[in-house]
Amino acid sequence: MNGNTFKYYIVIYSFTFIGVCLCISCEQKPIHDNKEKWLSLFDGSNYDDWTPKFAGYELGVNYNKRFVYEDSLLSVRYTEKDTFKGNFGHLYYKQKFSYYKLRAKYRFVGEQMTNGPGWAFRNNGLMLHCQEPATIGLNQDFPISLELQLLGGGGTDDRTTANLCTPGTNVVIGDTLFRPHCISSDSKTYHGDQWVEVEALVLGDSLVQHIMEDQVVMEFNKPTIGGGNISGYLESAYEEGKPLKEGYISIQAETHPIDFKSIELLNLCGCMDKNAKNYKDYYVKADNSTCEY
Repeated sequence: MNGNTFKYYIVIYSFTFIGVCLCISCEQKPIHDNKEKWLSLFDGSNYDDWTPKFAGYELGVNYNKRFVYEDSLLSVRYTEKDTFKGNFGHLYYKQKFSYYKLRAKYRFVGEQMTNGPGWAFRNNGLMLHCQEPATIGLNQDFPISLELQLLGGGGTDDRTTANLCTPGTNVVIGDTLFRPHCISSDSKTYHGDQWVEVEALVLGDSLVQHIMEDQVVMEFNKPTIGGGNISGYLESAYEEGKPLKEGYISIQAETHPIDFKSIELLNLCGCMDKNAKNYKDYYVKADNSTCEY
């Protein structure tokens, strides 16, 4: 082999090697960032992403300015002259979800509004799988939903939080259809004005868990519309037996002041194609229409 031939083969081998490397590079799958991306549902400055609805008032009316955004907190407040007349309120986030994790930090403060019912003392809720706000009746007291009930202790007796209430819904607990309105969780009691963190895991209509301090304290599945325990609803919205697979999130104004330091959501529904740039390994429900390549 003369020198020129040797150089010829070196060039050929070099181009072949580069081609193989480029080919391997082309076949490499995208590197995914699987860090959980939690969405903050409020920023403490305004409620542009939320819509209030009080019984007896049109959608969008923040009656007596009971929902308040200040000092980086989302709060429920009542004036000294504010008297309860059956007008429960709810504040709805702009977007509905189906598969997600939800976590919130809350505390009860102050005194209950004048004439508030006894059961509403230090009582609020994160309403999950809520009906479309536009379908709520003018005088409807509660949305068709699954209530993750938040209760504060009175200082002495046990009073669990992260309970379940079912306005306009039924659920299955274990293998049994649960028809009563509320059932207590296995949580401990949180007295005073301390900050408390609560979580929920919601997987469509297949599983819902309420979680306190990393422990599941309530679990149920197969939620459907039915069971009553609400009034003033529109018949067109009350589809008896319809599975609840998705819905809106709301918080309550039930007569006791409360602060939320944070309400965050991790969407578990998204692109599950590993070839896409926005694939996440923690997604459990595919929506490949959101994939980015």
